[in-house]
Amino acid sequence: QVQLVESGGGLVQAGGSLRLSCAASGRTFSSYTMAWFRQAPGKERALIAAITWSAGNTYYADSVKGRFTISRDNAKNTIYLQMNSLKPEDTAVYYCAATITRGIPTTQRSYDGWGQGTQVTVSS
Repeated sequence: QVQLVESGGGLVQAGGSLRLSCAASGRTFSSYTMAWFRQAPGKERALIAAITWSAGNTYYADSVKGRFTISRDNAKNTIYLQMNSLKPEDTAVYYCAATITRGIPTTQRSYDGWGQGTQVTVSS
């Protein structure tokens, strides 16, 4: 099973940018579909972006489309989430997740590897 560690969260003003990273351990990282979920206080954890192993396919939730970009570097066993034009409603704990399932599953239960989460706070 792949082990995941997120970094890059923090406090930023509205309109600013952050880049999250997720470092993975495991020999088969390049086989996994990787994703970013987020969970705001009082809300369920939700998928916001995902990328297939070859980076040939990506998914974005409507709420982040055009502002966030997911990418991966299989040589470094790392994925990234570039977040631009941040809004206060982007405030949440962001989780990196991995699945061996083909394609881009959108449900939490489809992902069997999770990071510990990193807090992103956007002030108005």
